[in-house]
Amino acid sequence: MKKVLITGASSGFGKAMAQKFASKGDRLIITGRRRDLLESLAEELQKEFQVSVSVKVFDVQDRKQVFDALQNDADLEDVDVLVNNAGLALGRDLFDDADLDDWETMIDTNVKGLLYVTKAVIPVMIKRGKGHIINIGSTAGKEVYEKGNIYCATKTSVDAISQALRIDLLRHKIKVTVVHPGAAETEFSTIRFKGDEKTAKSVYEGYQPLQAEDIADTVYYCASLPEHVCINSVVMTCTAQANSFYLNK
Repeated sequence: MKKVLITGASSGFGKAMAQKFASKGDRLIITGRRRDLLESLAEELQKEFQVSVSVKVFDVQDRKQVFDALQNDADLEDVDVLVNNAGLALGRDLFDDADLDDWETMIDTNVKGLLYVTKAVIPVMIKRGKGHIINIGSTAGKEVYEKGNIYCATKTSVDAISQALRIDLLRHKIKVTVVHPGAAETEFSTIRFKGDEKTAKSVYEGYQPLQAEDIADTVYYCASLPEHVCINSVVMTCTAQANSFYLNK
């Protein structure tokens, strides 16, 4: 039985991962900005699976909030797995038309937020001489596509950071995995298109995209392997998608 910390757990991939780990009897720390959704999920998981679930509310973009929530916290002393899931895309515009505020939010969440949380949790894993960091990347971090610019840049950074962590933490016996999902139907597109449900829905028309549960299953598999086995990187797409460019609709 592991203890798993999942960021961005109030919906989408994070919620599905919390449900998956809980169903296997693992203890959870779920984090995010929306207290009501987190507390509702915690109650649901505790009732259905009789597992321990604690809630921490903070914005990964805010360095002080992250370290205040995670440093010197007894609840984190036996964390086995950190899943850096919090992330988003905002806008899909040509570089010269894009909104600087969108860029900064993506950089602050997808890159700096991941760094803050990881930096706060790593000392616990180093002290224990074991642990597993699982970062959620994207196929957008493998191929840059038109109007993806800074989102693709942030996910490319997640890939590079994951490789660096794997190297630098090798001496501490800490596993590092990065999972790169392709098109997946969650609230991701609704956020990207700033509440435009029609445009968000059109992204997934004509084919069967990945579901949040598919990513949760993959993350759980990576986390459940023997101590001597580490999957460093996974690129996963639905059958209709080859990469960031090729999609059969």
